[in-house]
Amino acid sequence: MSQHVRQIAKDASIVGGATLLSRILGFFRDMILASVLGAGISADAFYVAYRLPNMMRRLFAEGSMTMAFVPVFSRLREEVGDEKAFAMPRSAMVWLLIILGILTTLAIVFARPLTRLITPGFVDDPALFELTVELTRIVFPYIIEISAVALCMGVLNSYGHFLAPALATSELNTIIILGAGVAWLFGLDVAHTLAWSVVIGGLGQVFMQQPQMKKFGFSWRGPWTLRDKGVARMGLLMLPTAFGAAVYQFNIVIGTLLASYLPTGSISYLYYADRLVQFPLGVFGVAVGTVALPGLSKLASSGKLTEFTATLNASLRLTLFICLPAAAGLIALADPMVRVLFGRGAFGEHAIAATAGALVAYGVGLPAFACVRPLYSAYFALSDTRTPAITAAVCLVVYVATGLALMGSTGHVGLALATSVSSWVNVAVLGVVLRRKLGGTWFCPGRTTLIGTLLSVGVGFGASATADRPYLSLILIGGWAVAYMGAASLLRVEEARMLTDFVLRRFKKK
Repeated sequence: MSQHVRQIAKDASIVGGATLLSRILGFFRDMILASVLGAGISADAFYVAYRLPNMMRRLFAEGSMTMAFVPVFSRLREEVGDEKAFAMPRSAMVWLLIILGILTTLAIVFARPLTRLITPGFVDDPALFELTVELTRIVFPYIIEISAVALCMGVLNSYGHFLAPALATSELNTIIILGAGVAWLFGLDVAHTLAWSVVIGGLGQVFMQQPQMKKFGFSWRGPWTLRDKGVARMGLLMLPTAFGAAVYQFNIVIGTLLASYLPTGSISYLYYADRLVQFPLGVFGVAVGTVALPGLSKLASSGKLTEFTATLNASLRLTLFICLPAAAGLIALADPMVRVLFGRGAFGEHAIAATAGALVAYGVGLPAFACVRPLYSAYFALSDTRTPAITAAVCLVVYVATGLALMGSTGHVGLALATSVSSWVNVAVLGVVLRRKLGGTWFCPGRTTLIGTLLSVGVGFGASATADRPYLSLILIGGWAVAYMGAASLLRVEEARMLTDFVLRRFKKK
């Protein structure tokens, strides 16, 4: 296995470890929110308001800006040196504040029609609609904060530093947990307190990036210009990427819109199920795509397409090796997971069953969710941002058609399943096009994926045998993970041995 692949695996382990901490805090946060908010009016209003700036974050920040920033800034550092290259992130920050400042002001002023556009089904419930409008006005400025964090992430990732950005979400989760505690302790309105906690947490996320940036010699004080050439190049790359991100976010908007016509609580069921899916997806699936981009970009710019293809193949195999057993576990243990993590307080039996159904539907698409990110990184490294954008538009049509066909009979579960179906279509289309670009050998699943699939089926059946004993089944998750890695190692799966070596080395160092 090449040094590039080993570095990707090593960096992905670092990001995955930091994300694991964030996900654990996130689950603790959601357990608390499920208890104090339940799945009623306050929960639906808060999650819709919180989703809006997060949707814009993926559009302006992680969805396009970061992907376009890293290759441009890295090349600029090589051409003119770090000191002169620092003018680019400063200039980008000024543009970010101008654009998002205007957007946030408009969102606050026109929060009422915006809420009506996003969740038209809420109009029939005046209390729910008004609460959503109020929370939207409070939370929306978070888009400015989290986009600033994404810009800092681009700078740090260009230097090969991934830890601080990965820990940012842990800080936000901690502030939200504290906010819920303050609301409970002093008898404050929970939804409003949580909304303000998001804004306060966003500021903390920005500040915690600064020490690491200073270590690399960066300062926000220095030359900048609205006509920065690096920002202009980044903007050109962002156009098709932003379109693709916009299509993806439009997918979320349509999902929220459709769910608003379903029984009260449907949006919350989808949210809680999605949170569980994001655990394995964020811990390793997204991590591989994040750390692969710098390496793939260097190989593509150097014309080393053979090594580029080998690195991409290894990244995809590594992703599937981790996500296949995770998907099997989510499907087999959907009910006990939801029951143990959220089943208390206002979150009753109906909510547990409804959320578990959505989790099973999302679990079917987990491997596809994870593979999309490395594929996107490959396209961006090849300076092809047009194909992912067009593919995203095709998948939006697939999602809407599938969602409308299924929601009548299966409700919110149909919307979750539509997400999985459209994601698999996305992977298939991206794969076919990329195969034509790189040749017929761009992806060979090989014995790693075959063995991973067979072992994952065994993990799923084994885990389902204890599903009727919720706490025991969750305790055994670690055991199933060890058994999976152990069996794969015995069968000489290289990815299993490599990951095991990383863990053993860290323990030896400690």
